[in-house]
Amino acid sequence: MQEIIDAIENRSGREVFESLEIPSTYRAVTVHKSDVGMFEGMKFQDKDPRTSMHIDEVPVPELVAGEALIAVMASSINYNTVWTSIFEPVSTFGFLEKYAKANPNGQRHDLPYHIIGSDAAGVVLRVGPGVNAFAPGDRVVAHCLSVELESPMGHNDTMMDPEQRIWGFETNFGGLAEFAVVKANQLMPKPEHLTWEEAASPGLVNSTAYRQLVSRNGAGMKQGDIVLIWGASGGLGGYATQYTLNGGGIPVCVVSSPEKAQICRDMGAKHVIDRSVENYKFWKDPHTQDPKEWQRFGKKIRELTGGEDPDIVFEHPGRETFGASVYVTKRGGTIATCASTTGFMHEYDNRYLWMNLKRIVGSHFANYREAYEANRLIAKGMIHPTLSKSFPLEEAGQAAFEVHQNQHQGKVGVLCLAPKAGLGVIDGELRSRTLSEINRFTNS
Repeated sequence: MQEIIDAIENRSGREVFESLEIPSTYRAVTVHKSDVGMFEGMKFQDKDPRTSMHIDEVPVPELVAGEALIAVMASSINYNTVWTSIFEPVSTFGFLEKYAKANPNGQRHDLPYHIIGSDAAGVVLRVGPGVNAFAPGDRVVAHCLSVELESPMGHNDTMMDPEQRIWGFETNFGGLAEFAVVKANQLMPKPEHLTWEEAASPGLVNSTAYRQLVSRNGAGMKQGDIVLIWGASGGLGGYATQYTLNGGGIPVCVVSSPEKAQICRDMGAKHVIDRSVENYKFWKDPHTQDPKEWQRFGKKIRELTGGEDPDIVFEHPGRETFGASVYVTKRGGTIATCASTTGFMHEYDNRYLWMNLKRIVGSHFANYREAYEANRLIAKGMIHPTLSKSFPLEEAGQAAFEVHQNQHQGKVGVLCLAPKAGLGVIDGELRSRTLSEINRFTNS
């Protein structure tokens, strides 16, 4: 393994990487099928990823056509990592079993362990038949859409393909490991001014925010739009805040602490709502919402915006906030929703939707073009990673625990083969020009 790390640090050429011997096993973060019932009867917040996530030595899988084996220098934690680790809302082993039945190549994925992780930055080690755009030695990041493209449904928007899956969540051999298996159409060039851990952190959330907010497949934000952003300093909301500012919109950032409010102001946002100060109680009890609190929330937004309601609500908390989101959106406006981190069963008063001609747009990750455009903006130094801290691979469980408990501010990184943080920068000039912005968003 050290020879591989040395070749990466020395930026060796294709010939060197092709001559490297690939180990038969590698270390990976896994969950075990035998542990699926371990949290039964426990409350959601009490389920602890540290007890379900393991570091295992696993065999290197065979590559099939269209795939690549990458040496993972760094990865990061997403909410789907948390869901996998606590077997919520369902065990991901069901996804692996379904993949095995649907596709002969998917049978490799149906194992008694699941190697998780939907982000990665690293270097191509080997490519399977039919891969021409990437070669051993290429420095890459992986976006997490795994798609078959055998159905005509996916050829206008690959997210519509009936066999699209989220890599490392609905497939095996994910990014929280020393090696990972990806499809070549998941790969994009690594932004050269970023460290490995910075480059690994945007993948899922940056692309998700781009599609949900900017793309014509999502809210289609335009200049001057007022955008209400829940969790505006976090891994997903931090990118939504940047895209709103970068694209000429007006963000209204909703956060949960003074520290997170300051992060948004440091980004350039002028309108910030700190829920710890305002103490909104959208639910009277677990079954009853309080419309008066929706009204109080809407009044606060109008105070900040000079009397205007949001054109777009960037929704991802889900159950806790969705009723308020529908209420405060302006007439004819858009609620763009994904994730539902506080619960999937949404409730809202449909009168405020139907009679005011509002629309709800479901948004799920991003197609390859959207992910490529989002990565391109990162590579040009126009959008910046939102990395708050990094952990070694051995502490991935602690990293997932902190995300589960909302103790993080931006993305939480995990060093895989990278021996320490801060490595991987090639374009020092661009980094110097953007360093103040990078530091602002990564707390480095």
